[in-house]
Amino acid sequence: MVSSGKRKRIALVHPRGFNWFPGKRDITDIANRMVPQGMLSIAAYLIREGHEVFVYDCLGPGAPVDIHRQVSTILGFQPQIVGFSTTTSSFPDAADIAQKIKEQNPDIVIVCGGVHVSALKEKLLAACPSFDYFVAGEGELTMSELASDVDPAGIAGLIHRQESEAVANAPREHIANLDDLPFPAYEKLPGFPRDYHLPLFSYTQTPGATMITSRGCMFQCSYCDRSVFKKGYRFNSAAYIYEHMKHLRDRFGARHVNIYDDLFTANRKRIVELCEKLSRQPLGMNFNCAVRVGYTDDDLLKMLKDAGCLMVSLGIESADPDMLARHKSGVELDCVRDTVQRIQAANLRAKGLFMMGLPGETEKSIKQTSDFIISLGLDDMNMAKFTPFPGAPLWKEIRDEGTFDEDWRLMNCLNFVFVPKGIDSKEKLDHLYNEHVKRFYSDPAWRRRFRGRIWQHRKSLLYLLRHLPSFWAAKNQFEPGRKV
Repeated sequence: MVSSGKRKRIALVHPRGFNWFPGKRDITDIANRMVPQGMLSIAAYLIREGHEVFVYDCLGPGAPVDIHRQVSTILGFQPQIVGFSTTTSSFPDAADIAQKIKEQNPDIVIVCGGVHVSALKEKLLAACPSFDYFVAGEGELTMSELASDVDPAGIAGLIHRQESEAVANAPREHIANLDDLPFPAYEKLPGFPRDYHLPLFSYTQTPGATMITSRGCMFQCSYCDRSVFKKGYRFNSAAYIYEHMKHLRDRFGARHVNIYDDLFTANRKRIVELCEKLSRQPLGMNFNCAVRVGYTDDDLLKMLKDAGCLMVSLGIESADPDMLARHKSGVELDCVRDTVQRIQAANLRAKGLFMMGLPGETEKSIKQTSDFIISLGLDDMNMAKFTPFPGAPLWKEIRDEGTFDEDWRLMNCLNFVFVPKGIDSKEKLDHLYNEHVKRFYSDPAWRRRFRGRIWQHRKSLLYLLRHLPSFWAAKNQFEPGRKV
């Protein structure tokens, strides 16, 4: 822990970014307001080190959209350090806020981390004079050392300036034992958990919360940016996860947790141990998790159900075998179908995760995927719009694969900024997307399943009714227009 003489006032900012459709009201914070999980982990670490931390979520309840008001709130804390955690689409907002802070108080040290800066590193810092430092990779230790006045030249993972040159220090080694980290500082978020909404119909109990119990991934899908956690796979122990869930219940009243790990069940031993503990000492909570095809057997599914799991998500992406082989190797359609059937046989809900517009996509492959989705009989589905990201394997060749509008504000998986060669135009791609998303939710079999769960979904329906005008506006985005 730092000495009192070195204690810093640190503001950690989650910039708003552009998260919806051009020219339309941004309602993502109403539909699904997510906790800035990584930033809260850094906040908790800094607090444990003795620093005074203010967390400002620009997408949080009551937060103004106007950047000048955001800057005023941040400066009102009188921080010595301001740190941003950004995605590609929110980085421009962070840069705008940083510039305005520097204009009013150039002595404030401004730092930025996250996947975007971890991918672009010193080239980006050289182009952004309002930032003093970038943090590449995990931020807890790097931010702690910077706040403790360690010489920047000796801080692993830091990107800084030497005279007029932007320089990247040696990468920071990964935190070996994630159990050493404190629980994220959820208490720093005004309105948590009541005003941080999970996706509609993904829960039966409220309020909801989110957790991440691992870092890294053993795989490398073509579209996935692993700039922060890289390819290694580390995870919290079952005991830590249980205590984390209990903390969310006891301190904040949470009754449902969405676990946003890519590979929650990859280490079977810890999940068996967690499920056994949740079955022996129930917390009265439900949870959702994601699994990879091939990492889920019948016994494990039964244990997940007995432990309180409600829904399991599967990354499928496409039903075109050539597309799968290129972008998500190791996933086969027969295995997907079998896994969905076994998930539902265990009385769990199955949610499919798909992606439209990857390189190689055609109208035929989109139709193939849409037909496959309907045939699976899924309980829910999410279709992302493929977005190239600077740290993904596809990035270097993306301009050879189709047309790419590199507008960072729109690069958020909610807008098509890339159109593959096999599709005539962005307008055509948008039309196909709207058509096939609507097809899923109009399917009679899906609607029968949904009607059978109306009572379970009463809390989602009440929330939907309270915000009906906003959701109706969003629905209209998915109404197919004229044929193009």
